[in-house]
Amino acid sequence: MNLSVDFLGYKMKNPVAAASGTFGFGYEFAEFYDINVLGSLSLKGTTKEARYGNPLPRIAECPSGLINAIGLQNPGVEKVISEEIPRLATVYDGKVIANVGGHSVEEYVYTASRFNDCDKVFAIELNISCPNVKGGGMAFGTDAKIAQSLVYSVKKIVKKPLMVKLSPNVTDIADMARAVADGGADAVSLINTLVGMRIDLRTRKPVIAVGKGGFSGPAVFPVAVRMVNEVCKAVSLPVMGMGGISSAEDVLEMMMAGATAVQVGAANLVNPYACKEIIEALPAAMERYGIRDLKDIVGACR
Repeated sequence: MNLSVDFLGYKMKNPVAAASGTFGFGYEFAEFYDINVLGSLSLKGTTKEARYGNPLPRIAECPSGLINAIGLQNPGVEKVISEEIPRLATVYDGKVIANVGGHSVEEYVYTASRFNDCDKVFAIELNISCPNVKGGGMAFGTDAKIAQSLVYSVKKIVKKPLMVKLSPNVTDIADMARAVADGGADAVSLINTLVGMRIDLRTRKPVIAVGKGGFSGPAVFPVAVRMVNEVCKAVSLPVMGMGGISSAEDVLEMMMAGATAVQVGAANLVNPYACKEIIEALPAAMERYGIRDLKDIVGACR
């Protein structure tokens, strides 16, 4: 039985990666289990300068999910490279994905380029779809022409494979995928969070300090499966699928939709062992559905 997959030239021992923003810089979870079981992980969203993020409160629970408005809190790219990644390397042997955010084309280009000489990083994930950052993030991810231009600018300077994280908050996800493909993207990841809101009945004000945030969790899974399938039909780029994955069966379904690999996000915030348990359950799930090699099911539902 073969669980390994090849993604952007990197052989992942299994298709499960921890999603950016839900797994810190990785080493935090090493206190719970040996994170070497992971196929890979996407580092916490990184910007040029350190960011505190949005004001508190910035988490709201929902039925079958949660809303977050963290706002890309991180120590800045220089400290991520000099401190966070070396610390991760002491507990994780594999290579990782660097998730890059920004407020301008220049900031995206600078931050992405700083990972060029970082051996621990095998790919750059360009986050053009964060709904929690004013003046950036989703502003780039909802306009096809702007997204294409941004990707083109970053692709000219980065040496590593470039994956673009797409927003579901668009009219046509396939058009966005085609735009970033035309800009030079080597892969896409999707979906990022939907936009949601909760209201405190006592105060009659939003639970989240900034009003709204990114909605994720099991409730978004059917939307994610549909969008991954549409993107895989629209472009020939490899896809890393995400959005509400919380079981081995979800992994198989997302791969049948067209994803070569997946990211597990919100589930990590509910259960710190989520990735480990999903990976451990994969062989039995494959056995139940007569799957010997995961590569054989990628895009099976076309």
